[in-house]
Amino acid sequence: MNKYQNSNYPINERVEELMSHMSLKEKVGQLNQKLYGWNAYIKSSNGYELTKTFKEHVSKFDGIGALYGLFRADPWSGVDFSNGISVEDSAVVTNMVQKYIKENTRLGIPVLISEECPHGQQTLDSTLFPTNIGSGASWNPELQQEVSSNVAEELSARGVHLGLVSTLDIMRDPRWGRTEECFSEDTYLTSKMTEAVVRGMQGEDEVPKIIPVLKHFIAQGAGVGGHNSGPALIGERELREVFLPPMKAGVEAGALACMAAYNEIDGVPCHANQQLLTEILRKEWKFNGIVMADGNALDRLLMLTGEKELAAAYALRAGVDLSLWDDVYLTIEQGVKKGKINMELVDQAVSRVLFLKFKLGLFDNQCFVDEDRPAMVVGCDKFKKSSLEMARQSIVLLKNDENILPLNKNGNRIAVIGPNADNLYNMLGDYTPPQRKDSGVTILDGIHSLADPDTEVMYARGCGIRDKSKSDFNNAKEIARKSDVAVVVLGGSSTRDFGMEFEDNGAVKSYDETEMDCGENVDVANLNLGGVQEELVMEICATGTPVIVVLIQGRPHSIPWIAKNCKAILSGWYPGPQGGQAIAEVLFGNISPNGKLPVSMPISSMQLPVYYNYKNSGAKEDYHDMDGKALYPFGHGLSYTSFEFNFANDKTEEITLADLNSSKKLHITVEVKNTGNRDGYEVVQLYTKDLQASVTQRIKELKGLNKVWVKAGETKIITFMLGHEGLAIWNIAMNPEVEPGTVRLMVGGSSNTVISKDLLVKN
Repeated sequence: MNKYQNSNYPINERVEELMSHMSLKEKVGQLNQKLYGWNAYIKSSNGYELTKTFKEHVSKFDGIGALYGLFRADPWSGVDFSNGISVEDSAVVTNMVQKYIKENTRLGIPVLISEECPHGQQTLDSTLFPTNIGSGASWNPELQQEVSSNVAEELSARGVHLGLVSTLDIMRDPRWGRTEECFSEDTYLTSKMTEAVVRGMQGEDEVPKIIPVLKHFIAQGAGVGGHNSGPALIGERELREVFLPPMKAGVEAGALACMAAYNEIDGVPCHANQQLLTEILRKEWKFNGIVMADGNALDRLLMLTGEKELAAAYALRAGVDLSLWDDVYLTIEQGVKKGKINMELVDQAVSRVLFLKFKLGLFDNQCFVDEDRPAMVVGCDKFKKSSLEMARQSIVLLKNDENILPLNKNGNRIAVIGPNADNLYNMLGDYTPPQRKDSGVTILDGIHSLADPDTEVMYARGCGIRDKSKSDFNNAKEIARKSDVAVVVLGGSSTRDFGMEFEDNGAVKSYDETEMDCGENVDVANLNLGGVQEELVMEICATGTPVIVVLIQGRPHSIPWIAKNCKAILSGWYPGPQGGQAIAEVLFGNISPNGKLPVSMPISSMQLPVYYNYKNSGAKEDYHDMDGKALYPFGHGLSYTSFEFNFANDKTEEITLADLNSSKKLHITVEVKNTGNRDGYEVVQLYTKDLQASVTQRIKELKGLNKVWVKAGETKIITFMLGHEGLAIWNIAMNPEVEPGTVRLMVGGSSNTVISKDLLVKN
């Protein structure tokens, strides 16, 4: 037995010994993730068989580093229930792939199976959850860890090893179509959710359940003009203050993989950025996992190099280990032979890929999975309950005039109107697999299920998302006039269909004839509601019936007229397949709304940027012709009860630099009292501002959060801890340093409703 086949040896020794047996061709194969996984098999009446394309691909490099999308099902892949892999057969096909590679390559190196899982696995019959922007609205990292653990269990049961999940993108411009994939506009909240994803997916055992591939590294949410893949015109200070901390938090939580971003930073594409991928990620943070390329991103380096071998050299030198669909890494062998690519860089990348394979136990027969397990695990009730709970906690009550909510369940006539009232797909977001009939609960379904039998519920679609037809307006107005209240469900859609055209990386290319107005490559200039949705609301309001607006959306929309004229507003984001149940529970008061805005909601796209933590540089906030403040601020969210905040004492807090530099932390104690008449959650938020700093600071920065259940009349004691990292700034020399002076401490239920006192940092 060779050393690499013996699990008693340390992984590094096994990697080194295996590499000593490998040819250059085999090494290049381990850096290869060229094949679209859905092209690896054919489904027939006799079961599944591996394709000639797959077998030729294995033969070309005597192995495969990773296989992407074996189970992917969606309009781009063209996979649905008729030709895709069923839950029951998932492990059968995975084992078939691994067995073929083991028996038909010289060294039998197992392949990594990688799949998309942005809000649940993008496979048939998987459990779906709210998109990240909804999960971010929960302000509940513990619940996110549970959700991520559930996703990992489903992936693992099918034989998947790498789960591609967006965690690092910070939403700085909501015009960007991928806003729905962001947890927040805020660094701290995003960092906490990223930690939760890593811990939930990898688990606590020595062998990870699943390795999350954290994407996108870095600053993809800062593209100029909100354009997908647009350049991020930011300097190192902005990069370190805002965008890098989530990945650093992921590394500290044990992350073993990330994906480089399409964009460039200050003129350097992330896939060729050695300072980012090697100096910061690996040397500064001690990251020892792999960097995966984004889809065909390495081919985009040809705009710099003009030739594939040089592009491969750029990426390997920067620190990209594993390709994705591109042609560039297929040229590595000839690049080495021509002297254009350093062999040490190839070996470095190969060793990292092999390290993950050993870490996952793939060489110790853990590449083969129990073929009965997927049917027992995927889509189980436990996961659906988790999806429902995240949907419940993601709903944000923006407005509730005269306490019109919660609604009375009995005796009312309720008009349910709008393009998102009875459309399950519009609640699911982008990167969504085909759904079976009755696989989820629409808002109309949820209202029907919770309303008492003597409550009359009437429905009209009213209009579409982008369609400008008003043919159903009269029907909508008629049922509104007959009703005691109108629930008008508006917003957007990230729903793809099988007639669309797609880019070679799966991004939407053409969506003119569809209702899609959000998702990858679907960037907008105007944040107003699409089509004639606002006109529909105006006409419903003109009937005199009180109007409650529910927004189902992947980005914050601009709704100043609705905010002024409608009685209540709920934001449900894309709440997932159980979202209709959750929203109905909030409408009827089964639960008290407890979500908080993870992003600021602008009055108009003309205000952008409008994120809460802007630099306090003396610039005037308002415009001559418009308010500069957000319509609803970051952290805002109402409840059916009320809360009061107090510091445990009003004295100025004090701590010395010596204490902070020796890892001591300041304890900040806060009392939160439920002053209402019903139990509920509140999110206690801690913000800081350094008042005496050597570089310009932000108006405030989130530094702590705690979602706590408080009974009516009860007071809970919350303690936040601030240490060196929480109080440090990036000084003039670009070093993280705590400077002596006064720091403002602010606590409350949103970024705008806070109490404050000072902290003195002493020499």
